[in-house]
Amino acid sequence: MDRMKLSIYIHIPFCKKKCRYCDFLSFEAEEDLRKRYVEGLLEEIRLQALSYRHMEADTLFFGGGTPSCISAELLGTVMEEIRKNFSISPDAEISMEVNPGTADLDKLEKYRKMGINRLSIGAQSMQPEELKLLGRIHGREEFLECYKAARKAGFANISIDLMSALPGQTWNSFYPTLQEVVSLQPEHLSVYSLIIEEGTPFFEKYGDKEGAALLPSEEEDRKIYHETYRFLKQSGYHRYELSNYAKPGLECKHNLGYWSGKNYVGFGLGAASMVEGVRWKNTVSMEAYLAGEAKREEEHRLTLQERMEEYMFLGLRKTKGVSVSGFFELFGTDMDVIYGPWIEKMKKNDLLCGTKYLALTTRGQDLANYVMAGFLQD
Repeated sequence: MDRMKLSIYIHIPFCKKKCRYCDFLSFEAEEDLRKRYVEGLLEEIRLQALSYRHMEADTLFFGGGTPSCISAELLGTVMEEIRKNFSISPDAEISMEVNPGTADLDKLEKYRKMGINRLSIGAQSMQPEELKLLGRIHGREEFLECYKAARKAGFANISIDLMSALPGQTWNSFYPTLQEVVSLQPEHLSVYSLIIEEGTPFFEKYGDKEGAALLPSEEEDRKIYHETYRFLKQSGYHRYELSNYAKPGLECKHNLGYWSGKNYVGFGLGAASMVEGVRWKNTVSMEAYLAGEAKREEEHRLTLQERMEEYMFLGLRKTKGVSVSGFFELFGTDMDVIYGPWIEKMKKNDLLCGTKYLALTTRGQDLANYVMAGFLQD
């Protein structure tokens, strides 16, 4: 009998310097704290692994923060502990986020030897003034060096992260970044529009009416989005999620798992999990975490209604959409019985389409939040 599949996420909260737009749980730290944190991670993995003996991990993801800012040796101990305590699929996708300026050829070769087979490199931009504005620790040349080193180290599956709709940006100023990155032929691209998050330096500068006027207009933001799609499609990449593009067969399996309602368990500070209908997250207190108190917070068993809602609004992020028959298999009722009037209204307004799969139209992608909100029942 096949084991139930599981995705594993490992949170490394450290970075060399926090970017001006970032609201993730990440911060600078000395080597001693990094070592103590990894010891806490190893303990948490050992203690929790027994709960997942009936599952097989087919994706692992080291995220952050900047996982590549800790030593390869420390990261290797985490990888070794996971392999000791979990059943890992022979063809598992094992991804790691890397920032230029934190990983040289020696480090990248060590990552490859320990079994990491997919890198996600945070470029964000190829323009010096934009990188400086974002507060990135690297320049264009450092990114190119990192990418070339990754290829030399043997990585055949590389994703590059870019940000669009930056202050003062237009499609014409974003296009050269996109063009240069595509010339490198990565297997995957994530292109996210900038979101101004509370508690960040960007919020202080752009969070009010006066600051917002410095950002691209909604029309320009949408132009960047649609022109990006057209250019990447012509370049051999297909969009499989609202902000993610891949060459055929090289979609990020780990992220697809999130959008498809797959079981996932997170290890580390503030890491989130959702296993067999129960969602929780770890403590965000480093003091508590290092004391061996990963402590499940906000633990909640999803109701049937909540599971249906998540199936719809997470699944609609995928350009393929949500499976109508899959909905029936999971919940024992037709999608139309639950959401019929809203689906009909959205189809009439050219926001949703499809019969076997329900998906956002091009117009629906521009109004995705509005469409998805309709699947949240009162």
